[in-house]
Amino acid sequence: MNASATDLDPHALAALLHFYAESGVSELSEDMVIDRFEQSEQILKARNRPQPQAGAGPGISNAQKPGPGTQAATGPGDSRRTRPPAVAPARQASQLTIPGEAAFEDARALAAGAGTIAELRAALDGFTGCNLRHSAKTLVFADGNPEADVMFIGEAPGREEDLQGTPFVGRAGQLLDRMLAAIGLSRDTAYITNMIPWRPPGNRTPAAHEIELCRPFIERHIALAQPKVLVMLGNIANKSLLDTDKGILSVRGNWMDCKTGDRLTPALPTLHPAYLLRNPSQKRLAWADFLSLQARLEELGKG
Repeated sequence: MNASATDLDPHALAALLHFYAESGVSELSEDMVIDRFEQSEQILKARNRPQPQAGAGPGISNAQKPGPGTQAATGPGDSRRTRPPAVAPARQASQLTIPGEAAFEDARALAAGAGTIAELRAALDGFTGCNLRHSAKTLVFADGNPEADVMFIGEAPGREEDLQGTPFVGRAGQLLDRMLAAIGLSRDTAYITNMIPWRPPGNRTPAAHEIELCRPFIERHIALAQPKVLVMLGNIANKSLLDTDKGILSVRGNWMDCKTGDRLTPALPTLHPAYLLRNPSQKRLAWADFLSLQARLEELGKG
């Protein structure tokens, strides 16, 4: 017989909830089973249900026919006849503006000219060559300890990050904080940033030219912070900085080298917290990667 929550004393219940949290459980299920397939079918049927048509026609019912004293439907020559509703023109999809070579040269020059992390932030704040900065509310630069041994690099800010100007503060950031705490880290002992410092509209995937425009800044960021270990969160950082065309699921958990200038830094690609929120079953893979990170940091601490 299974025990319910009411059968447990407060200490046992607290221990159970702690176990679930450590196992990566982030949501509770409903008390009753919900058939989502049936819901979808009902919604689809409601959308496809024919709507009653106004006016008289060949298929009109007796109840809808005009009776005595009721004006009949107008004929072809009547200017008052019903016209089909005007169809609104389709909204044109916004097109990306690809900058010229001057913008890429400007990005490289500004990044190379930054001698400190503060100067790099100021350089990014003054860089106007990336179209993303014109739609974003704020520059989302970094958070945590720039002198930490480990530096985490994600993809791009989301809505909450754009509003607060800090990376990883939404649901994905809260999950990242829990993952850090599980291996004894925090924002005081880790440094966190993104490949792209401005939020793409609608949280879309950054375009190739946007990544290339921001690449000099993130490479300079790594060179200035000089972390002992890098962690690439997701595909964008993985493919952009580790010189690979393989997807994150193929390379995650495998230590690689990230080259910035003349410096090689050990780098661990792993799954992005936002991906883990959409695919909770993959948290076990990320947990294995974080244990590998913990072991590497402990080795560095003994060296």
